[in-house]
Amino acid sequence: MERIDRAMKRHTTQLMQLPNVVGVGKGRKMVRGEETEDLAVVVLVEKKMPEKELLRGQRIPKTLGQVPTDVIEIGEVRLLNRKSFQRPAHPGVSIGHYKVTAGTFGAVVRDRRSGMPLILSNNHVLANATDGRDGRAKLGDPILQPGSHDGGSMEQVIGYLERFIPLWKEYTTTECKAARAAERLGNRALQLIRPNYRLNLEKRFIGENPVDAAVARPINPEAISPEIIGIGLVKGVTEVKPGMAVQKSGRTTGLNSATVRTVQTTLKVSVTDNDDAIFTDQFVTTVMSQGGDSGSLVLDNQNNAVGLLFAGSSSSTICNRIQNVMELLQIDVYF
Repeated sequence: MERIDRAMKRHTTQLMQLPNVVGVGKGRKMVRGEETEDLAVVVLVEKKMPEKELLRGQRIPKTLGQVPTDVIEIGEVRLLNRKSFQRPAHPGVSIGHYKVTAGTFGAVVRDRRSGMPLILSNNHVLANATDGRDGRAKLGDPILQPGSHDGGSMEQVIGYLERFIPLWKEYTTTECKAARAAERLGNRALQLIRPNYRLNLEKRFIGENPVDAAVARPINPEAISPEIIGIGLVKGVTEVKPGMAVQKSGRTTGLNSATVRTVQTTLKVSVTDNDDAIFTDQFVTTVMSQGGDSGSLVLDNQNNAVGLLFAGSSSSTICNRIQNVMELLQIDVYF
C-alpha cells in the first residue's frame, strides 16, 4: 500500500499530462474483465486506444517501479447539472410537457407493445395533469428536456407524449342541465334564509387514481440512456414493504434515501390550488423530495424498482407502486 502511495505521489502529475488521460487513482487491477486482489495505480482514460496507435511517449507504462498499473476507460467526465440540456439524457434530470414547469425523468422503460424504449414520469409532468377530456394535453404533445422552468424550449424537444393514465380529480363539473338549473333555483331560495350557504349540484365524484403516470416516445433511442444519475442501472422489480430503505434520484434534491412508513395507502392529494384527487394503493416514505422531484423512480438499495414518486409534504413523500404503473401503462422497467 505504501509503495502505491509513493508511486502515485511521484507519477500522477506526469501521467495526467498524457493525451486521453483524465484521472489517476488507486484500485484493484482488472484481468480479462475480472477484478483481482492485486492493488494497482489505475489510470483513467477517456477512450482506450490500441498501443500500436500511440507514440512511445504517449503510452502508459506497465509498471511504475515495482508497482503495477491498470487502464480503465471512463469516457468524458462532465459536471452533472440536472437542470441543463443533456443528450443523451439520463433519468434524474429535468423534463416536462411543454406547458409544465419541470419534473423528473424517472426511468427508461420498454413498451410491451412495440419493444421500444420510452421515457417514464408522472402524468402531471408529461401530460399536464390531464384526465384526457379537459384539453390540457393530447397524445403527440412535445416533451422538453430540460423542462421549461429550467430553460427548455421547443428547440430542446426530447420526445412526444405516447400514453398516459387519466388523472381524475375528486370532483368534476357535471354536464347535466337539470342539475345546473336546480342549483340556480335552490341558491336563489337559500339566499333568503341562509345567505352564507350555497348548493353545488354541478359537482360530481369521478373516481380514484391508482397511479400518476405517463410515458413519452423519445425522438430517437440515442437521445436517452437508462443509467440513473447516482444510482446506475435498474436491476429488477420488487414489492415495497413497511420499513424498507429506498432511494431516488430527482431533478431538485438529487440522490437521497428514505424509509417506507405505510403501504396500501389511500389518501387525498392536492393536484391544483382548487382540486384534490383520491389515490389508492400508494406507499408513503419519510421525506426525500421537493417540488420538481415528481416522476423520480424509487428503488431499494439493490437497485430494484419499487415505485414512482409523485407527491409529498414537508415530512413525507408519496409514491405509486411500480407494479401498478407497469400494468396500466403496459411497460417493463428497462433492465
